[in-house]
Amino acid sequence: MMAKFFGNLHAVMAVGLLAAIALMYYVAGDMITVPSIMRWLHLFFGVTWIGLLYYFNFVQIPTMPSIPAELKPAISKHIAPKALFFFRWGAALTVLTGLAIAGQPGVGSPSYLVQALSLEQPYRLIGIGMWLALIMAFNVWFIIWPAQKKALGIVEADDATKAAAGVRAMMFSRLNTLLSLPMFYAMVSANHG
Repeated sequence: MMAKFFGNLHAVMAVGLLAAIALMYYVAGDMITVPSIMRWLHLFFGVTWIGLLYYFNFVQIPTMPSIPAELKPAISKHIAPKALFFFRWGAALTVLTGLAIAGQPGVGSPSYLVQALSLEQPYRLIGIGMWLALIMAFNVWFIIWPAQKKALGIVEADDATKAAAGVRAMMFSRLNTLLSLPMFYAMVSANHG
């Protein structure tokens, strides 16, 4: 029974979502707000996005050269496309929920979206984090994903184009890994510094 439940990712996610909502209502009761739910979603999508970024950079990319050639299609045809789906949508939903949070007026105060993106005080640090995340999401959707489609054979490309696309995807994935560290600092310190 338990193995069947935990073997079903959709069931696990649904119960986890219900548990999170129950906890929110238990702690906040009628005081639960749309912005607090958006912050939770922003964190969830961000963990999904950056977790997969780190999986690609810490596990998949360094391990691929040691995988025997006959086993590589298991990664390139099955695992990587699925992981890239969640990776790019995690990026998009992280950015969209973050912009929604910053664009939401607070109690007695206007939204801080424009001030943050303009790097005005007191929103400069969160603004830097937002710009880093926007650059990273741009890289995901407009550089990494198009290159990965070629490298993985999702779209037609000759061998030289596939190899060049793989290098391009890796370089921008590593750039995003580099940018994730100051982005994390900016995001965490802006709210808790």
